[in-house]
Amino acid sequence: MKYVGDDMQTTKVKIKKLNPNAKMPTYGSEEAAGADLYAFLDEDVTILPGETKFISTGICMEMEKGLVGLVYARSGLACKQGLAPANKVGVVDSDYRGEVKVVLHNHSNETRVVANGDRIAQIVFAPYIQGIFEEVDALNDTNRGEGGFGSTGKK
Repeated sequence: MKYVGDDMQTTKVKIKKLNPNAKMPTYGSEEAAGADLYAFLDEDVTILPGETKFISTGICMEMEKGLVGLVYARSGLACKQGLAPANKVGVVDSDYRGEVKVVLHNHSNETRVVANGDRIAQIVFAPYIQGIFEEVDALNDTNRGEGGFGSTGKK
């Protein structure tokens, strides 16, 4: 990774287009965390209310080991049209070399259409830590203990 200025980090991400007309990811502003991913389609894709469809991007990528590409909803698409990744956050592992596809779900009550070249999601690159799993008979006690969903902040 490379630092730019005092705060910004960059990393080289190699993109292989599966078709010369596929669009490269782009950032909407100088300090945007997420790069837009674009639909690469032969024809429009209709997504009925409550339906989920795989949307091709026409690209494959290679990133540095130790990074993950996290695919998130684009806020405008999700809020205005109800289209967002079905799995909430897609994970592109650094050793994956297949086509990046976005699984869009239509949360709205109206039929939506995705056209070739539409911005369909955004990808954020982040470092990750792999856990080394160790089976134990007991865990250390804490004040919270086994309090789960909604248990903190209650008096």
